[in-house]
Amino acid sequence: MRDMPNDPLSKRRLKTWIRLLGVTRGAEAHLRDFLRRNHDTTLPRFDVMAALYRRRDGATMSELSRMLLVSNGNATAVVDRLEKDGLVKRRPSENDRRTVIVALTEAGLHSFEALAEEHEREVNTLFAGLGEADLDTLTDILKRMGKDSA
Repeated sequence: MRDMPNDPLSKRRLKTWIRLLGVTRGAEAHLRDFLRRNHDTTLPRFDVMAALYRRRDGATMSELSRMLLVSNGNATAVVDRLEKDGLVKRRPSENDRRTVIVALTEAGLHSFEALAEEHEREVNTLFAGLGEADLDTLTDILKRMGKDSA
């Protein structure tokens, strides 16, 4: 094992990482349960619809996989189910017939907008203990951490 750096904050940083991971996992588990129970859907379905909502003209499966940081296979399985439910449609690319573009249908758009509103309300409840100053501080810290790890 490599020598640990002589940094008095090392253990505190490790504990902070573990706490941050715990909060993230807890919030994610809560939202998964919320979506399943209240909307009969899954977080991966929500994530795919959110990505497609941001890309109204649609995205290729590769783009979608990159946006979601998942494999093409995982994205395809979710898109298959969403298509079966009439929430997304596939169409060939105008530039390359081998490439498929996925986009929300009109029903998918309306469904996502309603779902996103409920999701935001639930996230707001999860973070209700944080005031404006807390959110500003946390946002600043996370932005600084993001720059360091990029």
